Order: sequence, then structure tokens, then C-alpha cells
Amino acid sequence: MLPIANKPMLLYGLEHLRNAGIKEVGVILGPIREGVKEVLGDGSPFGVRITYIDQPEPKGLAHAVLISEGFLKGEPFVMYLGDNLLKQGVKDFVDTYERGGVDCVVGVCPVRDPSRFGIAEMDGDRIVRLVEKPKEPKSNLALIGVYVFGPAILDSVKEIKPSWRGELEITDAIQRLLDEGKRVEVQRVNGWWKDTGKSDDLLEANQLVLSDLETKIEGEVSEGCQLTGRISVGAGTTVSSSVSIRGPAIIGKDCTIGPNVYIGPYTSVGDGCVLKEVEIENSIVMKGCRIESGKRIVDSLIGSYSTILNGESSLPKGCKLIVGERSFAQI
Repeated sequence: MLPIANKPMLLYGLEHLRNAGIKEVGVILGPIREGVKEVLGDGSPFGVRITYIDQPEPKGLAHAVLISEGFLKGEPFVMYLGDNLLKQGVKDFVDTYERGGVDCVVGVCPVRDPSRFGIAEMDGDRIVRLVEKPKEPKSNLALIGVYVFGPAILDSVKEIKPSWRGELEITDAIQRLLDEGKRVEVQRVNGWWKDTGKSDDLLEANQLVLSDLETKIEGEVSEGCQLTGRISVGAGTTVSSSVSIRGPAIIGKDCTIGPNVYIGPYTSVGDGCVLKEVEIENSIVMKGCRIESGKRIVDSLIGSYSTILNGESSLPKGCKLIVGERSFAQI
């Protein structure tokens, strides 16, 4: 539910599924589910029909498939992990499956730190082995968290045992397909892909999405305000004359920006924020924040409804913050 360019990350994946022609979507709800139903509803605003499926304990991705058997009804399906951002969407994956002759399509992308991911080991263009978060990776091709499965996967998830992590791993289920002679096709990523498991990944994802931003000014921008590059300003937002904004940058609805504010490239400011006496760059500011720090803030994540005020008069070169929802900080 974290915002990337002022849109919950989950919505990017939902749009990709819809654009691939998928209209029935099952959303797995784990123990942390705040805000998901409130944003997605029944799916109709997004052109899909949503069914919510409870997974009270995090028992693994293969377990998520197992508990979805009634929803899936033996039909082919896409599994899309909600913390993924994928520029190309999923239509290529669906097309590969629908050409026929395969039981599974897995997406892969080369990464710098393969031990963080499930890894595909290849023999030419043929996948031979999958390993979940290997300590000594034999490949740098990470599984990106987008899969297309045929009905055979349901038998596999019923046969595998929990891993050392205590989870039913989807990599083990796909490996079982391979061991049984099923055909597993690899789809290499075109364009960029980001797994947003760390704060730096979120900021990089924000950069990638903002790189395609189009200028759109719906709020009130005073004369004398300096705007450079691609900038989006939401309705009901006021930007005073002593403000400088350098895009790409997005500011949500009903914000107050200024006086004496600099918003630098790759910054997202959510709805209902107040920014005064601050310089901020390459950061994500979520909705309802108040920042009057008198400081320069860089490379930061600031949770919803947080307040950041000036605590003293000296000016450091920069502050890097990761601030949770409804926090208060003095810097």
C-alpha cells in the first residue's frame, strides 16, 4: 500500500492484470492488511472483480495458491506479487502461456544481489533448477514475482513440504513441475523491474515511475514560483511565490507549499501535506504530513500524517529519514 508517485504500489499490478485481459482477481490478505479493502473495494473502479482470500499466517506463496483453489476453479492464472513494479506489465507472460504447450511461465531478471531472491539456473534457454534465496547463487537471474500457471501447479503445491523457513515455497512447487517433465518457460523482463523490499528500492521505484511523468498543473501556482521540468500539482493545492520545484516531481491534492520551499527531482508529496521552510529531494512524503524543518532532506521516506519541525538552528548538509506513519520528529 506504500505510494509510488502518489499511487499505492498495489494498483500498478492491478492495472497490469486488467490490461492483460484478466478481470477476475483474487487478493490474498495476510496478517497485515490495513487499507487494502478500503482502496480496492470490489474492484469495479479498476475494471476488475475482486475476491478477498484470507491467509492469516505467512505460510508461503505456494500456500497462497493452495488456499485459492476454490477461487481458481482449475483455470490458468497469473500470480503477481504486490510488492513488484514491472514496466512492461504481464501481457507478454500471458501471451507466452496462451501460445500453448507450457505448464508454467516464470519471469526472470538479472540482479546484483541474487541471494535476496529465488534464482533460476539455466542451461542455455532452458530452465533446469530453481533455488529460493541461495547462500551461494549459481545464477544472477532472479524470479521477479510474476508467474503464469496451468492447473498442474495445484497438484505440486499439495505435494511439497515446508522449507527451512517454515513456508511452502512456490519455487519448490515449480521445481516439482520440472522434475515431472512439465514444460516451464522463461520470460525475460523487457524494461525495468523493481522489487521494493527495502527503502532504497522504494526510492528507486519512485524515480523510475516519475521519469515518465507528464506535466499537469491543476492547483494554484503563484507568479514568481520557479517550475523546471515535468511537474504535476493536484487540485486544491497552493504553491507560493517563494517556492522552487525542479521535476520530475509530483504534489498531490489539497497541499500547502511554501513559503521558502525547494522541491527537487524525484520527489513525491502526497495529498493534504504542508511544506514550509524546507528543501527536499529524491524523497517520498506520504499523505497528511507537515514539514517545517528548516533543513535539507534527501533520500527519505516519510510516513503518513508525520510532523517534522526544526529542533535547532545549525544546518547540516543533509538529513536522511525513514519515518513511520503518525510520527513526530525534530531535526
